[in-house]
Amino acid sequence: MDITELILTQHHEQRRTFALLDELADEPAGLAAVWERLTILLEVHAKAEEMFFYPRLLKVGTGGGDADSAESETKDAIKDHNEIRDAIAEAAKHEVGSEAWWKAVRETDEANSDHMAEEEREDLVDFRRHADLQTRHEIAVQFIVYENQHAQGIAPKDEDPDRYVAEHS
Repeated sequence: MDITELILTQHHEQRRTFALLDELADEPAGLAAVWERLTILLEVHAKAEEMFFYPRLLKVGTGGGDADSAESETKDAIKDHNEIRDAIAEAAKHEVGSEAWWKAVRETDEANSDHMAEEEREDLVDFRRHADLQTRHEIAVQFIVYENQHAQGIAPKDEDPDRYVAEHS
């Protein structure tokens, strides 16, 4: 098991689940069920990255793709996670399926899509280049165990990107 492959696989699942929402547009119960599951997946995934992936990237990374450094990659990722959380919180203020709800869902999808693209282009490249296979395996195990232990969800909590990097560098 490799954390970079695990994250890529979960990104595919996130994209697929956003697409399911479009297919269930006329099914309020289905929308609500899929959205609830997706919000849990997004938050637990983000928290697992913050606990296991990004602290190690800060130690071994140098900047992948067009990123200047592991610090800049990480700050941007934490900021992205916060934007995703904020968009999910906005959706929670509205009736599922309403115009305002869809607007917040689209904002969540856009923030998440931007985050995944950057992470795949920068952070995962940086980690594959600088972390050995044993480290990648160990983090993947921690990551997947955490996600399964929290499959019912966790409370979202924004992180300050600068403080996060300072604490984990």
